[in-house]
Amino acid sequence: MQTPRARQVRVTAAVEDYLRAIYLVQQRHAAVTTSLVAGQLGGIKPSSVTGMIKKLARDGLVTHTPYHGVQLTSAGEAIALEVVRHHRLIELYLVEALGYRWDEVHDDADALEHVISERLEARIAAYLEHPTHDPHGDPIPSLDGVMPDISQRSIADLPVGSRRQITRVGEQQAERLRYLADLGLVPGADIEVRASAPFDGPVTVMVRSHIHALDRRVARMIFVTADDASTRANGE
Repeated sequence: MQTPRARQVRVTAAVEDYLRAIYLVQQRHAAVTTSLVAGQLGGIKPSSVTGMIKKLARDGLVTHTPYHGVQLTSAGEAIALEVVRHHRLIELYLVEALGYRWDEVHDDADALEHVISERLEARIAAYLEHPTHDPHGDPIPSLDGVMPDISQRSIADLPVGSRRQITRVGEQQAERLRYLADLGLVPGADIEVRASAPFDGPVTVMVRSHIHALDRRVARMIFVTADDASTRANGE
């Protein structure tokens, strides 16, 4: 199927929100459905999502194939990556320059990502010394729209005895982020998997000499380095 050519359209904040949501869902799922996009956007009705997707398809920003879901076109992905870059730069700036906690930044970044100028974006990036990751460990796209490659696994997928370093926490809910911070489960922390219960049971980890049993759904949102910590320490 030929990808439609994007026409000149006015890119509103709503359009940016949808394109970013589709991009984020694409990173986790093989098929991007309207219900998944609705969930990413915070519970918007699937019928409303369907209407917006039809508009985005007419504008050449997405393609929509029945039973195969939604995909961003190259034009749609470029806009999505720019918004993701704005959002994650702002989150890091709020933490590094203004003293926000990592559980406080998401909503303010959501509002500001649509309005910062290219000059302000450049100033923020320079102030932060052109970072590659936000406070949660999520990669920040480069200025030319390239997403850094990341090699990582979730804690839920690790065998017992594995020792890793946390690289990313794929969670935005403030309460859960505060909970994880209280446990020491933040990017940069070293963890060891002590037990992994069968039948989707909890994963038990040690971090900072404390042992915690994590719900497997939470464990799936915590990502770690691909290689073992002991291997990295020995330079192997």
